Amino acid sequence: MGLFSGDLFPTKISFIIFISYMGLFINQGILVTASKNKNNTYSYNTVTVVLLTELLKLVVSTVVYLKDNPVSSYFSEIYKHRSVLLYYFVPAALYCLYNNLQFVNLATYDPTTYYLLLQFRVVVTGVVFQVIFSKKLNRNQWISLIFLTFGCIIKEYGHDSKASSDSASTASPLAAYLNPHLLLIMVQVFSSCFAGVYNEYLLKDKGVDVHIMLQNVFMYLDSIVCNAVVLGFKGELSTAFTPQNISAILHPGVLIIVVNNAAIGIVTSLFLRNLNSILKTFASALELMFTAVLCWMIFGIAIDMYTVIAIFIVSAATVLYAQKPVVNLAKTDMQPQSDAQKESV
Repeated sequence: MGLFSGDLFPTKISFIIFISYMGLFINQGILVTASKNKNNTYSYNTVTVVLLTELLKLVVSTVVYLKDNPVSSYFSEIYKHRSVLLYYFVPAALYCLYNNLQFVNLATYDPTTYYLLLQFRVVVTGVVFQVIFSKKLNRNQWISLIFLTFGCIIKEYGHDSKASSDSASTASPLAAYLNPHLLLIMVQVFSSCFAGVYNEYLLKDKGVDVHIMLQNVFMYLDSIVCNAVVLGFKGELSTAFTPQNISAILHPGVLIIVVNNAAIGIVTSLFLRNLNSILKTFASALELMFTAVLCWMIFGIAIDMYTVIAIFIVSAATVLYAQKPVVNLAKTDMQPQSDAQKESV
């Protein structure tokens, strides 16, 4: 199996989805970082931005669905599959948490370090994937996942070593890891893992008979509810759409964040429908190479030895994984398999 094998990318469109997914996420990290103030805060309400993103995704998904289906079927299908709509509250709540923590954590970390830390989700995704799909990963797949995680540890070790040398503090390196910001990263990691795999389960199993754009509508309706709850919890529901807040959001840089994040949501659903959660973690890891170079060019963030080593290990892990990638088809796409094919999964 090679990097462009039929198992890795079954169709040309799946490869395009893979590249689009990486490109959009690279853009997001850079765009959010560029929108920060000098004191690492934002001039706009980040929860309102996430809520508007979900509204835009809902509109796009609805328009795409109605392009080939009558309006009457839109409402009848929602009612018919209302149980699936309720199931989508699980990934919607987790993605709501993930999207809001994105702004919090990018205010603390540069994009390269942020994405490297998020790669701790790799092994967690592997475990959750096995449990939900009852599909055991083989030795090569686990080795590649462990290598991927090790590459992230190397980068974070270098990040903390540099921080320690630049600081006069005598705090132990362990204390650097046990900080609130890293705990928030871990919360984001687990949110991403469970949301991604459960979303794939709904797309390929529980809701396999539901049109993919209608499933997106379910996701975004639930996400809007979840984000409204967050605004209410923060006591910002009544002020979220004041003229001052709307004016801040209408800044071109913020609007680009909304549009880019909306595109991420649509492409992610296509990714999970046509590919799988395991390959999604590798796409996220490959983003690191491009993010590191672009952040060096745009923000002047240096690429140190630890980053180079980490990128090399992540690349090696990706090549190893490509030799025998995970194949996880939707129920409607499944064909009878030989014993040899079943063992290779």
